[in-house]
Amino acid sequence: TTAAQAESAGHPAGKRPCKMQAFRIWDTNQKTFYLRNNQLIAGYLQGPNTKLEEKIDMVPIDFRNVFLGIHGGKLCLSCVKSGDDTKLQLEEVNITDLNKNKEEDKRFTFIRSETGPTTSFESLACPGWFLCTTLEADHPVSLTNTPKEPCTVTKFYFQEDQ
Repeated sequence: TTAAQAESAGHPAGKRPCKMQAFRIWDTNQKTFYLRNNQLIAGYLQGPNTKLEEKIDMVPIDFRNVFLGIHGGKLCLSCVKSGDDTKLQLEEVNITDLNKNKEEDKRFTFIRSETGPTTSFESLACPGWFLCTTLEADHPVSLTNTPKEPCTVTKFYFQEDQ
C-alpha cells in the first residue's frame, strides 16, 4: 500500500473534518511554492529540494469560495489590509476551525475562478486583490490588484495531490 492509502485508511469516512483536500499548485511559469522564514515563496525546486514543495490545503466553502492553507491546514493564507497596504499573510490557525459565516474569517476566504486549465484566487475580504507570484524566482507569493501587469502571475495550475 502507498503512504496515501495507509493514511486514508486511518480516517473512517464519517470522521473527516470539513473536506480538506491537498493540491499541488504551480504558476504558469512552473514555479512551485515553498516555505522560507515563515513566508510562502515561489521558485524552481530541483533535486533533493523538491521535497520542500508546499502542497496547498483547500477547504471548499461553497461553489466558488475556498479557504487555503499549508502544513496540513495548520497555517492559513489570509488577506490583511493595513492602511493602504494589502498583504498576504500566513496565520497559525487550523483551516477546519474557520467558520464560513463569520465576518472575521472573511480574510481567509478566496474566490476560486477557473479559466481553462488555470485557476486564479481573489480575496473575498479585499475585492480585486489576487494571489500572485512575480516573474522572478524565489520571491514571496503575494497579492496584486493589477492582475494584468506583465510582471505578475495570477494564474495557477491546481491539481489534486494523489
